Amino acid sequence: MNDSFKGLRVAITGGTSGLGLALVQALQRRGAQVAWVARHAEAPGIAGDVSRKEDIHPIALRISAALGGLDVLINNASSLGPAPLQPLADTECEDFEAALATNVLGPFRLTKALLGALSASAREGRPALVVNITSDAAVNAYAGWGAYGASKAALSHLSLIWDEELREHGIRILALDPGDMDTPLHAAALPDTDPSTLKRPANAAGEILAVIEEAIA
Repeated sequence: MNDSFKGLRVAITGGTSGLGLALVQALQRRGAQVAWVARHAEAPGIAGDVSRKEDIHPIALRISAALGGLDVLINNASSLGPAPLQPLADTECEDFEAALATNVLGPFRLTKALLGALSASAREGRPALVVNITSDAAVNAYAGWGAYGASKAALSHLSLIWDEELREHGIRILALDPGDMDTPLHAAALPDTDPSTLKRPANAAGEILAVIEEAIA
């Protein structure tokens, strides 16, 4: 195992369960410095809700303080919108807004708040990368997944545009789909699914780290 992650300063939202927790654990094993964000104050990590505009700058300040800078931001926190899933015509406006707030505005605001730290890393010759966790629901029309799919589609396109704009400044933005995983979010969406048919979060985390490793090489 090489040491490409040793000393890498990484922040992860939604880091207390599912894919986020698997990424935290895998990165720590590889020697990275990791700060993770949790919605609930009683959980370990940096307390804050990325869907709340007023939480963003405190989260960003605590990330920078904890890590002494930032090389990689992984926007992993996600919201289904309505749970259990519902057709768009039956989706409450508030549920749609909740999906957009967490899945699009949260990553947008937090990335924007941390661009200064990422730019500083790029100027120092360090990696400067944002990974936005998306879904195949962003490109495939699945009945019932309207709020989630539409918000992830917006996140994916946002990532492409931001990557185009920031690449010349040494900052890369990637949107990665980890696949269908055995996570609390998937269980909330489709509670009757056999977990054995789903990807383990640890396996998805390994695949994402391989992409990150290539991007920062």
